[in-house]
Amino acid sequence: MSMRYQAGIVLPGYNALKVANAPTIGSASQASSTSVSVAFTAPACTGGGAISAYTAYCTTTGTNTTSGASSPLTVTGLTTGTAYTFKVFATNAYGPSYPSSASNSVTPLTIGQDAYTTAGTYSWVAPSGVTSVSVVAVGAARDNSGVAGGVGGGGLGYKNNYSVTPGNSYTVVVGNRATSSTDSYFVSTAVVKGGGGQLGSGCAGGAGGTYTGDGGGNGGAGGTPAACSSTYESGGGGAAGYSGNGGRGGNNNANGSYGAGGGGGGGGGGVPGVAGPGGGGGVGILGQGSSGSGGFKYPGSCGTVGGFGGSGGGNAANGTGGLYGGGAGGGGNTSRGGAVRIIYPGTTRSFPSTNTGNL
Repeated sequence: MSMRYQAGIVLPGYNALKVANAPTIGSASQASSTSVSVAFTAPACTGGGAISAYTAYCTTTGTNTTSGASSPLTVTGLTTGTAYTFKVFATNAYGPSYPSSASNSVTPLTIGQDAYTTAGTYSWVAPSGVTSVSVVAVGAARDNSGVAGGVGGGGLGYKNNYSVTPGNSYTVVVGNRATSSTDSYFVSTAVVKGGGGQLGSGCAGGAGGTYTGDGGGNGGAGGTPAACSSTYESGGGGAAGYSGNGGRGGNNNANGSYGAGGGGGGGGGGVPGVAGPGGGGGVGILGQGSSGSGGFKYPGSCGTVGGFGGSGGGNAANGTGGLYGGGAGGGGNTSRGGAVRIIYPGTTRSFPSTNTGNL
């Protein structure tokens, strides 16, 4: 593509001595399945006048272009699975500059995500063009069957850039809070797993779930009452974070602790004869966010506060755990199930926080 000539004719007003210098090319990166974002740096010398626009164009096709006032510019209308390079030029009142050097080569890939949030076993089929995924798994926490100690929160593990074959099926398991099969995983527990939060024994609080993967955290343990009695019940453990552990549930008449690394906070412990225990906070599956705070012991007439959710997860209500993976408070309360979420391509989207939202 010629910047100064059109059909062999010099454009009106063009002045080679007054056009801007060429921009400096930066990195080109995938913006969607059919578009690429092209970054560049403005030239120090703008020639005889201010730059009115920048234009990025695809050197591979010669036809896909876009213009705008600043970097980056997004070139659309591309074909998924095809490699492209780009150049950028600047325009002022005297015409277009020389183009920048060519960008790196970029091949737009299929972008998407799939979430499984109901207990069960599933087969995920890799879509056409998807050869790599990143996956996060959160374990379920066991329902409390009357134990005075709090239930442990679910663990969270993630695995990035895991190779898959388009059209092939892969096992997805979401843990069941109502049974002992509380682990959530993708392919197998050896690839990526969020371990289930456990029910305690007697008055003891349950252990938090562990994890397998490139990163993650353990669920917070359930609180253990100071005295073994049905009137002494402790808070549930918070779900794990992406880079830290969930908060521990408070013992009776004690506050729960904060979650770490985006994890949920532990529920507050019950006050004998006054208020029941709080459940542990859950964790979200859209990537690492803020950590949840621990619940408070009996604050007034509304009972004991449950732990607050981390990374966008649900807060706990009374003795019930928060989504996903929040442990129940002691005394027969309800915990929360787990989840598995798959995002792709795994080469450009990775946990804990790189392009992990819904795209």
